[in-house]
Order: sequence, then structure tokens, then C-alpha cells
Amino acid sequence: MTTLPLTSIRAAAWHDVSLSDEQRATAALSEMTLQEKVAQLVGYWFDKRGAGEVVAPMQDTLGAARPPFDEVAPFGLGHFTRVIGTEPGTVSEVTERLSEKQQMVVDASRLGIPAIAHEECLTGVNSLGATVYPAPLAWGATFDPTLARRVGEAIGADLRALGVHQGLSPVLDVVRDYRWGRVEETIGEDPVLVAAVGCAYTSGLEASGLIATLKHFVGYSASVSGRNHAPVAAGPRDMADVMLVPFELAVRESGVRSVMNSYSDIDGVPVAADRALLTELLRDEWGFTGTVVSDYWAIAFLATAHGVAPDAAAAGALSLAAGMDVELPNGMCFPPLVDAVRAGQIDEALIDRAVHRVLVQKSQLGLLDENPGTGGRVVDLDSSENRSLARAVAEASIVLLRNDEELLPLSPNFSGRVAVLGPMASEPRSLLGCYSYPVHVLPRYPEFGLGIAVPSFLEAFRSEFPHAIVTHETGASFLGAETGNLERAVELARDADLVVLTVGDLPGMFGRGTSGEGCDAADLTLPGSQSELVNAVLDTGTSVILVTNSGRPYAFTYGDRILTAVQTFIPGEEGAGALAGVLSGRVNPGGKLPVQIPHTSGGGQHLYLGAPLTRTIDKISNQSTSPVFAFGHGLSYTTFTLSPAALADDSIDVDGTTTLSVDVINTGAVGGSETVQVYLSDPVASVARPVQKLVGFARVTLEPGESAQVSFTISPDLSAYTGIDLRRIVDPGELVLSVGTSSRNLICALPLTVTGESRPSGHNRMIISPVAVNGVSLA
Repeated sequence: MTTLPLTSIRAAAWHDVSLSDEQRATAALSEMTLQEKVAQLVGYWFDKRGAGEVVAPMQDTLGAARPPFDEVAPFGLGHFTRVIGTEPGTVSEVTERLSEKQQMVVDASRLGIPAIAHEECLTGVNSLGATVYPAPLAWGATFDPTLARRVGEAIGADLRALGVHQGLSPVLDVVRDYRWGRVEETIGEDPVLVAAVGCAYTSGLEASGLIATLKHFVGYSASVSGRNHAPVAAGPRDMADVMLVPFELAVRESGVRSVMNSYSDIDGVPVAADRALLTELLRDEWGFTGTVVSDYWAIAFLATAHGVAPDAAAAGALSLAAGMDVELPNGMCFPPLVDAVRAGQIDEALIDRAVHRVLVQKSQLGLLDENPGTGGRVVDLDSSENRSLARAVAEASIVLLRNDEELLPLSPNFSGRVAVLGPMASEPRSLLGCYSYPVHVLPRYPEFGLGIAVPSFLEAFRSEFPHAIVTHETGASFLGAETGNLERAVELARDADLVVLTVGDLPGMFGRGTSGEGCDAADLTLPGSQSELVNAVLDTGTSVILVTNSGRPYAFTYGDRILTAVQTFIPGEEGAGALAGVLSGRVNPGGKLPVQIPHTSGGGQHLYLGAPLTRTIDKISNQSTSPVFAFGHGLSYTTFTLSPAALADDSIDVDGTTTLSVDVINTGAVGGSETVQVYLSDPVASVARPVQKLVGFARVTLEPGESAQVSFTISPDLSAYTGIDLRRIVDPGELVLSVGTSSRNLICALPLTVTGESRPSGHNRMIISPVAVNGVSLA
């Protein structure tokens, strides 16, 4: 074991809690040797998998073996990688495991500073037996930032109780291609929706004391052909006006303290080595002061995947200079920086800069205290409060796409014959996101099952409709061409009074599922043999309720053959009960589509946010881009009426504001929620602009006959765009504001004249319209 001389250290100034975090970090940094400094910039993962069981492709191609921990610990350590989440254990076992590892670092190292422990937490605490909340795409479908914040607070509180300091979420990538496997991890295809919901979730994590980590900065979701880790060919305007917007808002308003890079290269420049993004934009322009952490092995990929560095040492030097602070999950490219500094190849000041940022966060977390806490406490990770919140989010996220036959809601006393068909019905794993613990880790430990109670949809349906005569057959498979006894499914459909047909995705990792990281799609056809099942059941003539549970939108190719359809986006452990409740009317659906649902399965342009040439234009092409169900669409079991909207002023200066007001009334017989949406169009600009873009929204819950006034503050900043000279500007001229309940269902188009001179629009501009309901701000 390598040891350090236990030289005399003067009274540790970094223990002095009366000093600022910056002062304490400076004091600790001044005592460190070069090797101790570099140790603060790396993680350590006690992952026991061998080369044949790698976590991700290419992770071990540099051939640098992870050193034994007893050789690493004497120099200290920056991060512990997933000590709790890597291997299953009870809460007491995993908290003890983390405490032991922390104490080893404290005891073995000269300065006795614990590591920052980080974990994945996209759909909940990534540990055995923890609540699995709906996937982020379902958060987007709620159009409810308040719910997202509550999820962040709950996850953060549980992680902090366990002794974890940093969570690797949220994903703020804006969907640009539905074929990309990680669509389920995103919040949607509109930057304002992603920004509002993602910023709220981030604020919740940070309010709990956990360091949130924005990812993947930036462009990851715009990979060519929707393929994981593919290059990004986006231009600077698409980057600035779409993909960067959620990150910009979160850095400004959420209190976020960490950012993780994207694996992608953008126009040939890997983000992990891009100083323009990691330093000039993120820090110099936006004022971010936290840490930039690498996605796992992203620095090594500079050599192995991007070809911009010859070896690990060069990759480390390149990334550090660009603005990277911490290498995760293990030290592979940063440890060689010790020799590089000694050889005069890089400036030690770059090391000091990154170490100081890490130490500031350790001070904030209490890890520079004289007696730093090294352990956690036992908590119920799947408490009734957690499950109640998971259920509330699941219920709020379900989208009623179509109800033309008014089959829904079914009476809870329905006593007919119901054939519940399809692979989703009896597979509870299909309800859980790819980064949930049961899907992400437990497939390697089948003895634990899912580790939590997850009712299947079939179980929930039988419970919701106790008088129905329910039969079931899968009839198809998620993966491969197996039919899952298609003939039997068709027979049950013919004999039934009603078919509830369940289709969609089975989340997984790197091809072990149909949605999730590395599970990209060639087109938007339902995976496996499910399309064959749908068409065969429709041919029976029995009434069908189509229930699609998926991590991406799949093509709705059925036309009017399916008149009743429900969509949910990986709704978590309480998702089955939420779906059954929607079918019975116990839950009135109010979810809205965060992504459009196309009518063709090809991989072409289906996104709503695009300039005129992205839309269907007569005779230009034989391929339509019009969706079956538009962005923001979602029906209810009650009816809502929007009064004619009005602007307080229809002409304002480029520096002015006005107010757009609209009344929403529940004109139906049951309580429910409606999401009022405001879209902006800029008909004439110096560059091609989106036909429409969301600028504000408010989800309002009303009882029958109840009304509310919804008011949006409108600034010309909402129309800001990146001009020809690549500077963001606000132009004078005419804007058009539209109000409605989806991007297609709009009740009015209000012209707004902007007067004055063109002006720049900076980082502090209005990105989302502030909204008030009955005079009460929703901020």
C-alpha cells in the first residue's frame, strides 16, 4: 500500500465554520500535495463486473485497470460512485456500506476529507426497495411543475438521509427524434415545457440539500438518426434557441450545483473537450459556479470514440482545460495529470481551479468540518407518502387521446366480458423506467425480482372492475417475432364484449429492452409482434380500448379503426392503478402530450417545433409531417370552455410588457383539470422561425360550473431568437399570440405589435411567461 508521510499540519483552517465555503476550500487546497489534489477530481466505483459484463460499450478500451482501493484512499478521493446503488442490500446494509467506505477514506488519508457520494436518481432513489416514480416523460405529460418539484424534494430527502450528496439527474435534453432510446428519460419536445418542469424538479432536489446534476449538456438528444452516442449536426441557432434553453433556465433559477456533459460531438467537437460550452458559455456568460462532472467514461471516449486525443493522459488534459472538473465513474484520464504537471505539460493552476470547485461543494455539504458525518440513517424508501406522490404523478400524466365512441369511462360495476390483451397487461416491469433500480440493476440479481410491490395492469384492472368477466392473453411479445399465442388472443377478443388492448415498451438498457439507453428504434412501429396483434384484434370487430404505455410515441396507423385510446409514458410503480382508475372514471384524465403522436412509422420529421419547411406543404413532398395527435393534446371526461382571450395592450415597446388574460370554465358534470397553453408566432424575422412555439401554460383544476381567470405576462423577450450574426435579439414588428388547449386546438390569434429598435436579449431575459390564476402567481 502506498502511504504518505504524516507531516505536521497546522490547525486546519478549513474546519472553521465561520469562514466562507470559498475560504475553507482555499485553506484545504493550500495543504494538498499535487497527488492529493488530483485525487479530489476522480471517482471510485466498487463495481465487481468483469470485462465481459461492462456497464456500457467501450468503457474499458483504454485498458487502464482500476487500482485497488487501499492504494487510492491514502491520497483522498473526490467522489464515491454508486456505493449504495450498485449492489442490492437492505437500507441498513447499504448505509453501513457507504459509511464504511467513507471512514476508510477519512482514516487512510492525510487530510481526512470524505468523498462526495453520488447516485442515479432519475425515477427515484436507485436502491433496492425504493419508490419508482413515473419516468420524466410522464412528468412532462402532467404539465405541472409543482408536482415535479415535489418529486425532486422527496427523492432528495431520501438520498440525503442515506448519506448521499449528489444525484445524477435531471435529464434536460429536448427531444429531437422519437427514435432515440432515451426519449423516456426526457421531459418532452418543447424547450419551455422541459425548462419549466425540469427546473422545478431540480429546485426540489437542491432544496433537500442534494446536489442536482443537469444532463446531458448539451445536444445529446439530437444525435444523427436518433442513435445513441451518434454525432450531432445541429447548427448554432438550434442549439441556442432550443437545446440550451432548459439548461440556461435551470442554471439561472434552480440553484443547481452540477452539470454533466453530453457524450456527443457537435459539428465535430466533443462536448467533453469544448471550452466554448463548458467555460465560455456555462461559466463566463451564464455565471455557473458549480462543478462539471463527466458522464461515465466520457473523457476516455475523447481517445477511444472521438479520436481527438491519442491516449488517456492527453484526453484528461484536453478535458480539464476545457472546463471539466471531475472524472466519473473512476479515475482513468485525470490521474496521469500528476506526471503531466511535473513534466511541465499542463499548468497546475488548472488542477487547482477544479479542486477548489470540488472543495467548495464539500464545504457546503459539511465534509470539510472537523467531524464530518460519514454515514446515513435507515429510512423507509417506499413509504406510503412516497407511493401517494408516485400515484398522484401517474394519475396526472395519463393522456386520453380519443374517446369517440364514449366507451370511457367504464362503469365500476361493468359486468360484461372483457378481454385484456397484450404484453403490457401482465408485465409490471413495463411500468418502470430504464433507470429505475429494478430495470437498471436487478436483472443481474433475479433472486430479488423487482424489489418492490408493483401491481400489473391486469391485477389493477380486475381490482377496479370486480364484476367484469376478465380473460387475458399476451398475444404478442415486446421483443422478437414471437406471437405470444396470437390465435388465442383473437379468440378471446371475438368472444368478448370489450377488448382492452395493451401495447408499448419494455424498458431496458443497451438492447435488453425496447426503450431506454441504447435501445434506439429504426422506426416508430410498435416493437416486437405487437402491430400484428393490434391488426388481428381490430379485424374481429369487437370494440377496443387501446392502452399504449411507452417511452416514445409510436405511430398511430389505425385511422378510425380505433376510436378509444389512452396513452401513458412509463408511469412507475403506481401506474397500473392509475390507468385502471382512468378507465373507470375514478380518475379524470388531464394529461397532455409532451410529444406528438405521428400517423406514419418512418423516422422523418414529426416534431411540432419547426419552421414552415418542416410542416406539410402541398405538393412539396409526398410525405406528411402532420401528427394524429398534436403536442399539448389531451381530453377529459368533463368539458371546458375558454372565453375569448384579450391582451391588455396590443402594442408595446421592445422593452415593455403586457398581460394576456383568458377565463376557463368547467362546463361539464364532473371535476377535472385543463391546461391553458399560450403559443407565439413570429411571421417575419431575419431567420426562419418556428411556426409556433409554447411560451406559457397553466394547469387549472375546476369543479363543475367553476371558472378561473388565467393571466400571462407577455414580454417581447419571449420572441427572442439567434439572429444572422449569432447574437440573440428581439425585433420590432408583429407577433401573434394564440391561446388554447393544445398546439392545434387554439381559440384565437391575437396580434401584438412590438415597437422600437431591435435590441439584444441576454441571459436574464423572460424565457417562460409568468402566470397567475385568479390573481395568484403560480411561480
